[in-house]
Amino acid sequence: MRLIIDTDARTVTEQTANGPHDYPLDSPEAFRLITEHWLTVGWTQKYTYGFTWLGRPIIQLPEDMIRIQEIIHRVQPDVILETGVAHGGSLVYYASLCKATDRGRVIGVDIEIRPHNRTAIEAHPLTGYITLVEGSSTAPETVDRVRSLIRPGERVLVLLDSNHTKAHVRAELDLYAGFVSPGSYIVATDGIMSQVAGRPGSKPGWEWDNPSEAAREFATANPHFSLEEPGFLFNEGKITQHVTHWPSAYLRRVA
Repeated sequence: MRLIIDTDARTVTEQTANGPHDYPLDSPEAFRLITEHWLTVGWTQKYTYGFTWLGRPIIQLPEDMIRIQEIIHRVQPDVILETGVAHGGSLVYYASLCKATDRGRVIGVDIEIRPHNRTAIEAHPLTGYITLVEGSSTAPETVDRVRSLIRPGERVLVLLDSNHTKAHVRAELDLYAGFVSPGSYIVATDGIMSQVAGRPGSKPGWEWDNPSEAAREFATANPHFSLEEPGFLFNEGKITQHVTHWPSAYLRRVA
């Protein structure tokens, strides 16, 4: 696809196999097209590597953090479980929401929590809200350890942000979906991999080997979960689609 932005004519032209399609520059359609390219270029340029939350690198698209905050506010989880720790910024982000709402705590799972990151997380003022579990997220002993940290009746929300291959995410979905409370979510992050396939920094096969494919496959096989994009809690604008690195990510437990 070829995209032509004419700021003088104030039009956006989408060149496709079926011919050109023109849209006013000031239109939801133009916003969608420009945003799709902004997201992919931003991914290649590591745009998300330039943010911190309360001192810790977060490596997340800010729009996704605001959206997941809306979900957390709606669900009111007692436990926010995340696979993938990295620098700990997202754990600190979720912990700050727990503190702000006076509800919940955070469990972070990673196959390797590097010493300098563990030291920084454990020294953070919000460390009391965070429990770190080191081990492969799909290992039985890791899952058992997580299970031991969740009390009966607690409302749980799960985010998967570790190894993003389809096979690994599908395995995590199968293992951790049982922790998710009815009405809550398990979120397979970073499905943007399918959109950046073939671009610098990507790997062969990302068109199909990505978290979104795992989420779709899981939803088909598990009627207790519905793959659905959460609606806007508030929207007085004209944009109705999310700007996200997490397409086809949200699996809501419906039963």
